[in-house]
Amino acid sequence: MSEQNAKLAALLNEAELSGQPIEPLRGHIEGGVAQAYAIQQINVQRQLAAGRRVTGRKIGLTSAAVQKQLGVDQPDFGTLFDSMAVNDGEEIVWSRTLQPKCEAEVALVIERDLDHENITLIDLIGATAYALPAIEVVGSRIANWDINILDTVADNASAGLYVLGNTPVKLEGLDLRLAGMVMERAGQQVSLGVGAACLGHPLNAALWLARTLVKQGTPLKSGDVVLSGALGPLVAANPGDVFEARIHGLGSVRACFSPAS
Repeated sequence: MSEQNAKLAALLNEAELSGQPIEPLRGHIEGGVAQAYAIQQINVQRQLAAGRRVTGRKIGLTSAAVQKQLGVDQPDFGTLFDSMAVNDGEEIVWSRTLQPKCEAEVALVIERDLDHENITLIDLIGATAYALPAIEVVGSRIANWDINILDTVADNASAGLYVLGNTPVKLEGLDLRLAGMVMERAGQQVSLGVGAACLGHPLNAALWLARTLVKQGTPLKSGDVVLSGALGPLVAANPGDVFEARIHGLGSVRACFSPAS
């Protein structure tokens, strides 16, 4: 199976480098989600060997409706690297990610390692330095977004880029469950949501991630960014698009795409 995993990971990596999406991989992943994560990890190690630095994790499949659609009962996660970080309002070269879609999220920045077993919600809150508004630019190396849980997990949870707002907000006094979100494209509303859409509360998603990573031996560390999951529907991006997301209590953040080259 390790040889097959290496082959499938190489296909995903080549798709990333060439900008040419590939056919779905699920028919070749007979070992289920565990094998898909093994494929993901091969490309994580490839990025590290190339000099990339891990900056955090992203959580996907936090919507109950999407979980039902894909036939799963829990979220998934992928790894964020320094090469994925985009500044608020910075132009994103159109070719930088494949088949981009945007979603607004709550980002948490961790200030203390969460490396012990049986992490509680209080542990998570105490280890969180602050929250930021975020736009995740998801991208898929799978053609036409024809994915199921095995495809997206193998593909680093369809990670692409991420944009963070630049005004940190302490959790004290924030009600992230009821935090309303609106995302606009060129001033027109394209996505609407609320914190409760993310596993009932963004902190629920982050707690699931923290516990899961401890079990896998790769716990959250001080300085890690956690993209906690979409607050509303994803929106496909086009060349030249400018998205602005506003999350109540956290402020705003913008993702700006260049015209097509």
